Amino acid sequence: MQHGLDFIEIIHRGAIATYPLILMSIVSVAVILERLWSLRNISVVTQRLADSIMDSVRQGRRDLAVAMCRQNRQCAAARVFLAVLSQGSAESLEKAAAFMNEAMFEEAQKMRKYLWILGTVASSAPFIGLLGTVVGIIKSFENMAVVGTGGFSVVAAGISEALVATALGLGVAIIALIFYNYFQARIGVISGLFRIQAMKLLQNVVS
Repeated sequence: MQHGLDFIEIIHRGAIATYPLILMSIVSVAVILERLWSLRNISVVTQRLADSIMDSVRQGRRDLAVAMCRQNRQCAAARVFLAVLSQGSAESLEKAAAFMNEAMFEEAQKMRKYLWILGTVASSAPFIGLLGTVVGIIKSFENMAVVGTGGFSVVAAGISEALVATALGLGVAIIALIFYNYFQARIGVISGLFRIQAMKLLQNVVS
């Protein structure tokens, strides 16, 4: 009677696919945790900083607003607001807005850092898993040919091993895709908040 293999042995036998998938899962989790930490509370901090800077500008204390931005340079919103305040003396609103848009684009790119890894994992993991399944099935039928006996029971265990690679690939891809879409949506919301607050600041500075 043939006993089923434990999960560790299945992973080892399907190393051509399972090892890369495990590595991709570890990298994906690292990226997810890093981005969650980097984007934490950013909306609240942006709103609070924008209110403080706006009050200073309305009171005519532009130097204080600039100082607050420089003091909070670790915040993406502060760097955008500093770009607005630095170019606030531009000849036209359009020219000042161009500098603002450039700063916002740069910050959006920074917030999207490492997201290409999640996109790559989401698109490639299922195919790697499928490759492992195909290779496993080929080995199962090859073993059946070597043994010289037929019947599905001969290859059933090997096929079940091979399908683990597809399941693992789909699992890794689904998690990566969910968080990839989440981060893209969250960065879009944050960028919109940057734009709204920066435009309000720009209008007060240029006017």
